Amino acid sequence: MDKQLIRNAYKIYWLENGKAPVSVYSLCKQLDISESAFYENYASLEAIEKDIWLAVFEDTLVQLHDDETYQQYSAQEKLLAFYFLWVQKLKDDRSYFLQQREQFRLPDLYRNKLETFKRAFYAYVRELIKEGYTSNEIKERKYISDQYVHGFWVQALFVLKYWLNDTSANFEMTDAAIEKAVNLSFQLIKSNTLDSLLDFGKFIFTRK
Repeated sequence: MDKQLIRNAYKIYWLENGKAPVSVYSLCKQLDISESAFYENYASLEAIEKDIWLAVFEDTLVQLHDDETYQQYSAQEKLLAFYFLWVQKLKDDRSYFLQQREQFRLPDLYRNKLETFKRAFYAYVRELIKEGYTSNEIKERKYISDQYVHGFWVQALFVLKYWLNDTSANFEMTDAAIEKAVNLSFQLIKSNTLDSLLDFGKFIFTRK
């Protein structure tokens, strides 16, 4: 049994019933497979949900890494390319992801479902940050540099939520939001803007 077939069946169940399967048995019945065949691929229904998010991310990276032009991009351009393509990939299952939107209002739920995607995203962004140090796009700062990756994760969640709520034609507003978010983040971590803010903060703190 192919994992992708199980993921597709899970999404179809959601779309046709407006909720997740109540059990592994009900999903296996739809697939006409035994539960043992299911468990050869996934340990639980929750594992499928995690893998759906991860699969979109991995498909995005595979396509990017196969693109010779992408390899020549700066760190900032690579992140822009990632977001644009990631959103394109998400569009293929927009109806399914829209049904998950309500869960984003419950932080514990979506953090759990995005767990494996988050780990993979962190690994990807850490490599981009290293490239940024080498190319001087990103300034390495004591104590703060380790937090960059967390900031980019917040940015990814912003892009995701913005896209889920976007009603503009061809999601043009999402594209604009991506550009503005990425440009701002790189301005903060590569220029003197953040340093000025930190110096100002230190000044205010020491004057108290």
